[in-house]
Amino acid sequence: LFPYSSKGAMMDNRFATALVIACVLSLISTIYMAASIGTDFWYEYHTLSPAENVSEAGRSIWEEFVSEEADEKTYTDALFRCNGTVGLWRRCITVPKNSHWYSPPETDMTTNCISFSLSDQFMEKYIEPGNHNSGTDLNRTYLWRLQFLLPFVSLGLMCFGALIGLCACACRSLYPAIATGVLHFLAGLCTLGLVGCYVAGIELLHKKLPLPDDVRGEFGWSFCLACVSAPLQFMAAALFIWAARTNRKEFTLLKAYRVA
Repeated sequence: LFPYSSKGAMMDNRFATALVIACVLSLISTIYMAASIGTDFWYEYHTLSPAENVSEAGRSIWEEFVSEEADEKTYTDALFRCNGTVGLWRRCITVPKNSHWYSPPETDMTTNCISFSLSDQFMEKYIEPGNHNSGTDLNRTYLWRLQFLLPFVSLGLMCFGALIGLCACACRSLYPAIATGVLHFLAGLCTLGLVGCYVAGIELLHKKLPLPDDVRGEFGWSFCLACVSAPLQFMAAALFIWAARTNRKEFTLLKAYRVA
């Protein structure tokens, strides 16, 4: 029986290692997901001369940008002109600290941000941005709503999975880890869906409002964090499910061996 006991101990260590790695991956993906939701660099616009744009025609657009009545076209034009960044919750532009008409152009810039309200998140998108009479663009409307809801669903699934994992530790059983793995897999699908919805929404918006010649747009590091979070969730899910199922099979074989 000694060799079998040694083999069993080795397998226990293997399962423990897999669970530790899965927990670390889950923690990292949760941190990445939370950081991406809370930051404003999902998409960035780079303008050649933002200070000059603001000091001339862009000043009125900046004033409309901070208005509560700013529509999609208004704040998107401001993002184009003023090195804007867009997150899931806020939009930001970079402007001179002193923007009065009688002041000379400044090189000292500051970033001003405006939060999307809850009504903004569920507001309808129009076929022609800014034109309320053009009809509802259902594709962009639902893509925008999904990119707001999916990250919270993903975080909720991972937190619920962590709670099940704690219960499994209290029960001293690996089998409930299967549920933890399934929840992490669903969270990964939600994160992947979030990334896809955001990319599709940006592409559809730029078809309606093309980028000016002197403006360059690119996905920011907040978006990259969400992209990295999805595969980490899938890897954690695979390790949780593998450890639970394999341990269950070997426990059944060990029990049959002892009965025999």
